[in-house]
Amino acid sequence: MKLFGLIGYPLSHSFSSSYFANKYKNEGIEDCEYQLFPIKHISEINELIKKNDNLEGFNITIPYKKEIIPYLTSINSVASEVGAVNTVKIIRNNGIIELCGFNTDVIGFENSIKPLLNGRNKALILGTGGAALAVQYVLNRLHISSLFVSRNADNDKIDNNLLSKKILNEYTIIINTTPVGMFPNISDAPEFPYLELNSNHLLYDLIYNPTLTQFLRNGVQQGCSIKNGLEMLQIQAEEAWKIWTI
Repeated sequence: MKLFGLIGYPLSHSFSSSYFANKYKNEGIEDCEYQLFPIKHISEINELIKKNDNLEGFNITIPYKKEIIPYLTSINSVASEVGAVNTVKIIRNNGIIELCGFNTDVIGFENSIKPLLNGRNKALILGTGGAALAVQYVLNRLHISSLFVSRNADNDKIDNNLLSKKILNEYTIIINTTPVGMFPNISDAPEFPYLELNSNHLLYDLIYNPTLTQFLRNGVQQGCSIKNGLEMLQIQAEEAWKIWTI
């Protein structure tokens, strides 16, 4: 049985195992299994791979998309430019194990947000982790200028406390890449001046569990367009499957 999985911590929010279970069932794939591997520290990855000698690839989620990179044998050009990896293919050859890193968040995010842009060309990114780097990479590719929202402002970051109405009238795409509001903490939302938003804004949340986060609810109340991360998950998962099986 070929084994694939998801690495991160915690993983109680993840739909990945059910997604791949349904994929295997619907496509008649009988020799594959997908498991969740919650690890408390990225250093556990080598032992995990050794113990599961049928593991052929895995996805990576919070908080290890950047931390996995030193453990890789190789990394493709897109993932290298992004500075984060969410998909790893394992190649085993005569006792030698190679870990090859990719980033399928890029195509997942790009394909899911493009139909919603409608001329919007400036974005604020909430969060600075691995997913945020993939989002910034895509926005650059789409010629959309962006700023990270952070408590530590510098050249490409703006302090959350400085988000004025004037700035929000200019930056009409708001993307949450943080885990704030993810199951089970569904009543939480990133700190943000939601009352300054209006129907010109698009709120995109990379979280897909719950389907309507408090972040998105706040946007709906202000008349914003909204999108959750489920389609992004589905697209990136299919791209990961191609990588593992080519």
